[in-house]
Amino acid sequence: MLASLVVFSLALSPAPAPDGDLRDSVVKILVTQRVPDVARPWQKAAPADMSGSGIVLDGKRILTNAHVVRYSTQVRVQPNQSSEKLPAKVKAIAVGIDLAVLELDDPTFFDTHPAAQLADALPKVGARVATYGFPMGGEALSMTEGSISRIEYAGYNDGVGGLRIQIDAAINPGNSGGPAGVDGKVVGLCFSGIRGADNIGYVIPVEELKTFLADVEDGTYDGKAQFRGQLQTLENSALRTKLAIDKSVTGLMFTRAPSGEAGKLLHAWDVLTKVGPHPIDNDGMVAADDGMRLSWHYYVPKLAQDGKLPVTIRRGAETLEVQVPVSAKSEQLLQPLENRYPSYFIYGPIVFTPAYADFAPSMLRSVLGESSPVVSRLTDERKFPGEELVVVAAKTFPHRIAKGYDINLFSVVGKVNGTPIQSLKHLVETLRDLKDDYVVFEFADESTETVVFKRDEIMKATDEILDDNSVRSPCSADLEKVWKRE
Repeated sequence: MLASLVVFSLALSPAPAPDGDLRDSVVKILVTQRVPDVARPWQKAAPADMSGSGIVLDGKRILTNAHVVRYSTQVRVQPNQSSEKLPAKVKAIAVGIDLAVLELDDPTFFDTHPAAQLADALPKVGARVATYGFPMGGEALSMTEGSISRIEYAGYNDGVGGLRIQIDAAINPGNSGGPAGVDGKVVGLCFSGIRGADNIGYVIPVEELKTFLADVEDGTYDGKAQFRGQLQTLENSALRTKLAIDKSVTGLMFTRAPSGEAGKLLHAWDVLTKVGPHPIDNDGMVAADDGMRLSWHYYVPKLAQDGKLPVTIRRGAETLEVQVPVSAKSEQLLQPLENRYPSYFIYGPIVFTPAYADFAPSMLRSVLGESSPVVSRLTDERKFPGEELVVVAAKTFPHRIAKGYDINLFSVVGKVNGTPIQSLKHLVETLRDLKDDYVVFEFADESTETVVFKRDEIMKATDEILDDNSVRSPCSADLEKVWKRE
């Protein structure tokens, strides 16, 4: 589960590193990681050791990438040119924007390791940049040099977007979390590269770092407001003629109304022409500072106030200014795990879990057909709060009670004794409250057969299966009180 968050200290920190040198502020991060086991959600995968890099910041903090410390069971920090490996804790993590903050058990480390300086603004395209970290191929701190190639707005993880810097300095495994510096100041954090490409690396720019750090100062990560809706460009002349708009009108068209409250304000065929005061062109781009041309989504978190985003739309011949609800929380049906382990429930020989976005590739590679809701609703939003697709998470446990049944992996539960299942919690409540002699599972997938058990037999079989397979609990911790009606 996500580590608890704390309010960061505002105590004075050591003097920053000398201009032009970030070496003393860079650390190696050693992690023991246990990721979720897709096929066995009741247990974690085997421990795996990995490493990354990090940078010392003021406030006695270390900044790194979320993917370096995600699902970590042990984190240690090794200073540059030192054999010490200091225990650390993850104090804040944002998988979406791929950032995390660490806190050391021994804060005296910061007395001798200076905080790096963050740049005041984005670097210029073409500026010389140096990357620092501990990539594969050696043990000592590595520094490579290159140039800023481009700055753009791009997608990160779990539907989160933000600014991204492309550089031509090499970024290799192990560099993740290390700083990119211009003139001795941090302009961003290295986080990825393109395999098979020559020297194409990506950096999370200082603007995103500062937004994240400001967000977690109160001890909670709230995330950036995001706009979610189906839009298309207005380049086609026939489409523009149908909309009765001339060349002076630019923007994007809604292919369908957004879900929820936003759908009451925005309709299919509406044209989104401005975000705040910024005109949107026919590619969905806006003019930003320093002559940059960025996706209009760049301004969503900047302009949103109290969960409302000011936009201008064209509806027929009418121009309307509306305040559209926006949120950092996605209402996608398939939710990401972020830094959590999956919920699960074992009932007789069947293991149930929600369909998570993280497991979608595995599910789509399986035997799922077009009739599966996982396929037909892959990009859908929830129809109601808390909606989940409940799937069979693993092969059925061997037990005589399952004789003759062939339950496909990732089959979606449709009904239990005639009750449509709305979420995993609802499934547990439904099975808990059953009084019928028989338990009937109907699946939404056309290829999965209906399964019937005697209720008293399946309850007994559950205990036998848990014991035979050394499974400690029939459900994840978040469902224990539901199942026991506590």
